[in-house]
Amino acid sequence: MAGEAQQHQRIMAAASQSLARNRAGGRRSIGRRSAELKQRHYAKKIARVAMAIGAILFAAMVAGLVIDGIGFTGLVVTFFAIVFATLFFGRYPRMKVPDLAKLNTGDVRTMVGRTELWLEAQRPALPSPAVQLVDQIGVQLDGLGVQLEGIDPAEPAAQEIRKLVGEHLPGMVQSYRRIPAHLRKEERGGRTADQQLTDGLGKISREIDEVTRQLAAGDLDALAVQGRYLDYKYGDGLTESDPARVLPAPGEGAA
Repeated sequence: MAGEAQQHQRIMAAASQSLARNRAGGRRSIGRRSAELKQRHYAKKIARVAMAIGAILFAAMVAGLVIDGIGFTGLVVTFFAIVFATLFFGRYPRMKVPDLAKLNTGDVRTMVGRTELWLEAQRPALPSPAVQLVDQIGVQLDGLGVQLEGIDPAEPAAQEIRKLVGEHLPGMVQSYRRIPAHLRKEERGGRTADQQLTDGLGKISREIDEVTRQLAAGDLDALAVQGRYLDYKYGDGLTESDPARVLPAPGEGAA
């Protein structure tokens, strides 16, 4: 209880700062893996821009040789063609948000990176305490990913951890987003959907931290014996399979 209270205080203390970043449109990476995927995407954009500029200059040189110079008009056209190509290929194609169904696919590095990218895209729609937790989880996922790379993917514990990260975590966030915005502040069972989401993410954050510590200690057997990930319900947290149960329709259960 004391640990949960302390974590709640830390979350609320940073809530205003997180909300300010969120409203300002900050799309910084929440983890190293997502940053790596972004860097690859931007590197490809730079390569396209360079290729486009090279093609334009080559075409201008060929035209100059054929017609014995392109003149001032040709220079102006070439300049604006370079500007247009730089703006266009610098903007498109935009980086796509990974599909929810494909998060738990590929190797561990790819799974963690996709999950972080997906969580980043959800930040603007989340309450500020949940945003703070998402940022915290992003850092934790980097550490967990490093530990998972060192174990056999066929291990049951490794598979359940992947479900926790690639399915249950994003599923909880997706369930929250399915609730109409005007109902998220209404209390059901003494708590709002915002509070339930924050509590659920807090439990996942603590779970990821504990798992990472156990993996670092080589205590894989403990993970398998505990079976903590099978049918994990996160207490009263949101679940993807039944998001409506958090906020029943008005009038339900009012006996």
